[in-house]
Amino acid sequence: MLRIASNSISKGVARAAPRSFPRVTPHIGFHASSRKEEESKAVEPVSKGGLFGTGLSEWFALPVGITAAVPLIKYEWLVVNEETQLLAVFIAFCVTFYTQGGDAVYKAMDETAKTILKEHTEAEDKVIAAMEKKLEFLKANSNMVDDFEAINKIREEAYVNLNKAGKVKPQHDFKAQMEKAIAIIVQEEQNVAEKAKTALMEEATAAVTAEFGSSKELQKAALDSAIAKIKGTAKAGEDPVQATFIQFFKNKAADAAKSDDGSEAAAQRAALVHKLNATAKNEGFFFQLDANGQPKMVV
Repeated sequence: MLRIASNSISKGVARAAPRSFPRVTPHIGFHASSRKEEESKAVEPVSKGGLFGTGLSEWFALPVGITAAVPLIKYEWLVVNEETQLLAVFIAFCVTFYTQGGDAVYKAMDETAKTILKEHTEAEDKVIAAMEKKLEFLKANSNMVDDFEAINKIREEAYVNLNKAGKVKPQHDFKAQMEKAIAIIVQEEQNVAEKAKTALMEEATAAVTAEFGSSKELQKAALDSAIAKIKGTAKAGEDPVQATFIQFFKNKAADAAKSDDGSEAAAQRAALVHKLNATAKNEGFFFQLDANGQPKMVV
């Protein structure tokens, strides 16, 4: 039956081959009006699905394929050999792999693509964040020129003030040094005066005590004066002890005036000059004193 069917089909095809299709005169219309927006859109054909888009079930491909394969093999239009068999096996393998493992391959590749896209997005986000920080830094430093100009202006003013202060500062330092030297002199004079007063009082006390111890009259007069003070009958200027101290100081002053050769004052001056020069050297004074106490500049 297959042989008879194939012969009839081949004969029908041979008879229909020399026939020509009727000519269709093309009809072209021209118009000058603008094309409407709806006409400009391409009409997409609606696919019916099924076998070759006809809407028929895909199972009809089996009898069609068998019917078409019989004359193709009969008349050796399709030579079945090892190459066609290998092709069929390869196509079957491709179809099987596509239908059975295509989804897994797609998911694997899609997951890899998503991972790569995620890493690329994260890298881009980091780059964008770095660029934004750099932009903020550049915006913050956009007025750097004004800042440096203000700093230079402040520096110039500071140098001017320092120069002015440099002219006045030595004067202030010299004044402070002189005040300190005067304070040392005053303190030293107070110390010398206190020592002299103490020594003079000790000498006066010893002299008056010795004089009263050797004179009965002075002792009697001192006793009478004390009793009178107790009774309240003493008169002003009748204290023998006070009179004796006053007389000692007068005699001491007269003796000092006669025997004063200036050696004691010179010794005190030398000690004071030595102390002042030591202080001036330790603290970097602008002056020192000579032997006569006259200041000499050292700068």
